[in-house]
Amino acid sequence: MEAAKRHSILQAAAEAFSRLGFRKTSIGDIARAAGVGKGTIYLACKSKEDLFYQAVLRDLREWIASCATLIDPRKPADELIETLAVTSVHYFDSHRLVRDLFVGVLYGDLPGWEQRLDELKDLARANLAELLRLGIRQGRFRQDLDVEDTAMILQDFVHAVYVCRAHNQSLDGVELVRRIRVGLRLVVDGLAPRPG
Repeated sequence: MEAAKRHSILQAAAEAFSRLGFRKTSIGDIARAAGVGKGTIYLACKSKEDLFYQAVLRDLREWIASCATLIDPRKPADELIETLAVTSVHYFDSHRLVRDLFVGVLYGDLPGWEQRLDELKDLARANLAELLRLGIRQGRFRQDLDVEDTAMILQDFVHAVYVCRAHNQSLDGVELVRRIRVGLRLVVDGLAPRPG
């Protein structure tokens, strides 16, 4: 299948799944939106579930790539973590599939897919792990830092703030960014007083 047609199908799938959810979206909906026949959809995927996974993976890779461009070794890693967190929250606002992956909605839509969805979340942690390693090299983070566990905690923190926002519509963008900054400062600086 040609790349442009595949891209069109995945774009239409991501939009349809975001708008209607997994259960309410049909292959026919996606085919019409992509301007192809239903049979053509099955050239791009094995099943509706496979198409859904590919659409989530596509949006996730786009997010990972956009976050990777923010990682500049000339800047302090602790500042970059904040930038990455704020950028991620804004991305979640416009990319429901990625947001739903991280807030756990997709687990209910695709029972039995927990391992595959966890693997997608693991992919997304790579940028955080890279930033933590950068911070260690820069001397901004402790040498004994468990990079993978810390990346997981930071990822969970950003997602928790986003979930709070989803349940508190009065939490505007400015307040959300303030909460992220305060929370990350606690994580990055730690709760113990600094010597001197």
